[in-house]
Amino acid sequence: MNVVTKTITLGDGRTISIETGKLAKQADGSVMVRMGNTMLLATVCSAKDAAPGTDFMPLSVDYKEKFASFGRFPGGFLRREGRASDYEILVSRLVDRALRPLFPDDFHAETFVTVTLFSSDGVDIPDALAGLAASAALAVSDVPFNGPISECRVARVDGKFIVNPTFEQLNDADMEIMVAATLDNIMMVEGEMKEVSEADLLNAMKVAHEAIKVQCQMQLELMEAVGKTVKRTYNHEENDEDLKKDIWAKTYDKVYVLATACNADKHARSENFEAVKAEYIAAMDTDEAAAKKGLVGKYYHQVEKEAMRRSILDEGKRLDGRKTTEIRPIWSEVDYLPGAHGSAVFTRGETQSLTTVTLGTKMDEKLVDEALIRGKERFLLHYNFPPFSTGEARASRGVGRREVGHGNLALRALKNMIPDNYPYVIRVVSDILESNGSSSMATVCAGTLALMDAGVAISKPVSGIAMGLISENKGTNFAVLSDILGDEDHLGDMDFKVTGTKDGITATQMDIKVDGLSFEILEKALSQAKEGRMHILGKIQETLAAPREDMKPNAPRIVVMFIPKEMIGAIIGPGGKIIQNMQAETGANITIEEIGDQGRVEIAANNKTAIDAAIAKIKGIVAIPEVGETYPSKVKSVMPYGAFVEFMPGKEGLLHISELDWKRIETMDQSGIKEGDVIDVKLLDIDQKTGKFKLSRKALMPRPPREEKPAE
Repeated sequence: MNVVTKTITLGDGRTISIETGKLAKQADGSVMVRMGNTMLLATVCSAKDAAPGTDFMPLSVDYKEKFASFGRFPGGFLRREGRASDYEILVSRLVDRALRPLFPDDFHAETFVTVTLFSSDGVDIPDALAGLAASAALAVSDVPFNGPISECRVARVDGKFIVNPTFEQLNDADMEIMVAATLDNIMMVEGEMKEVSEADLLNAMKVAHEAIKVQCQMQLELMEAVGKTVKRTYNHEENDEDLKKDIWAKTYDKVYVLATACNADKHARSENFEAVKAEYIAAMDTDEAAAKKGLVGKYYHQVEKEAMRRSILDEGKRLDGRKTTEIRPIWSEVDYLPGAHGSAVFTRGETQSLTTVTLGTKMDEKLVDEALIRGKERFLLHYNFPPFSTGEARASRGVGRREVGHGNLALRALKNMIPDNYPYVIRVVSDILESNGSSSMATVCAGTLALMDAGVAISKPVSGIAMGLISENKGTNFAVLSDILGDEDHLGDMDFKVTGTKDGITATQMDIKVDGLSFEILEKALSQAKEGRMHILGKIQETLAAPREDMKPNAPRIVVMFIPKEMIGAIIGPGGKIIQNMQAETGANITIEEIGDQGRVEIAANNKTAIDAAIAKIKGIVAIPEVGETYPSKVKSVMPYGAFVEFMPGKEGLLHISELDWKRIETMDQSGIKEGDVIDVKLLDIDQKTGKFKLSRKALMPRPPREEKPAE
């Protein structure tokens, strides 16, 4: 067994090691990455040949966390790991986006990368190592890959940048980004922040890249040690140079004219481009056209891409006629759906989001039960992308990875604007009704409007924009594009999404598809993005400048109280009897949880009367009975020896027959007291041993004068 291990030391003394040759040796490549007690196994398996007709990279990346890694049982009836959680999907997407651009363009074999967390102590965050593990598995394999790459997280805590922070450190961060890069170039960035400047974001990216360079160098040394510097040979494409030259000669000028014609209609523009292709195919021999259909499509796509890029770089003309810094027309409205607690329509060009906000109580919290994270989420954002939004004639088959990723970006953009200790659970749902470029940023804008329409007191409105890039000669000639179209994303070199308030950036996501992207270009892109964000923010505030002062009539009303921890049991009562009775009598929904040395009581109802009634009852329970005080009391039951009365919510005592009146009463029937009557009583004493209350009615009555005996 030939086991090879390479190790590096981080600035804080922690070490990262990569071991290969011991586990999963039948995979094309496998490594175990370890930092502290966190251990991830990464494997890669790639088919030897590509499936016929495949003209793309069929890559699958899966990240899995074993519950046993942290000594826990999975939830659910089966008690075993099931489908991937949203968190695992998000980590898988991060790794996929970093790896995919670096496979050779002509490599089309099915390739599967699996990263599994097998050990953790809950201190270090494992997702920061997933990209390193995946790249290292490719490095020790014979699969062609233009890496290595690595990923790392950078957080800023108390003004200092920390590489791969712990869970505890991350809690105190005001910004955190995940960065993927090669030795020379940044490939991917994703993160959230609390209104930081563009310069701060760039500095964090630079810190991450310096850390990644060391990790990439370690992989190069590992690759050399295991003898995998030469990769497998393959031939996954059949090319016809004569056909390629013919297509370029007969279609390029026509396509270039269309690219510079500035047609703002997405479908009309697509039909015009397709017409040129159809004209070329119609002129071909029928049998040849059928045999070479795939190659024609491939070469014509290259023509479209070059024509679009030349139109922008040489003529300064975008497909829809806008300038590079120009934002498409925007319109929006709020309160569109009367049944929702908040709603908004946001339309930018041919991209449209219809977003709703629902306000809920503690009962609506999302329970999180993952291998390393257990807790509750009170702010949810879901993103839906139905096929009709792009005019596709196909059925919708549930939520895919793309929807999870786009929804998470919008959530990170908005969540820090929700006030601390906000009593409501919030669910934002964005349904994309039209799409032609950056529907996730439309979700951020529509989400801001819908939250304000619902009366959620967000700190500041948030807007978002997607930036693109067309570059050549390693960035010496480039154009940064504001508010990119779908075609500009597909045919361009960068997709850079930035969200923020008037005071700073709240979230970002960037995918880069070319080598040699300098920090100077990134700085220009961020500066141009800020101008675009401010323009969009102005349009949002023209529709609704600030959150509504009150919620919609159909929204629940919530009041939060804090009580001494020792009083929680008194409110709940035996078997929940007291709290259930309070809910039945008042119509309010009451939930209690222990937070530190206090009890948090949440009271929710659709009307103020129910809330006030519940508050009065709870205050009565938590109030401490005081000897000598007078209490209005309700007769709960009548016994031969007296009456049991409730003089405070949840507190009952015996009003003995001898304490009803100064005159002697022989039977309770003589007293006239019956169940349900309300009478005033005075608390005379509390037995310190039994806790029983001594109550009196006669103590509140004037005492009659004593009768004098007649003289003898």
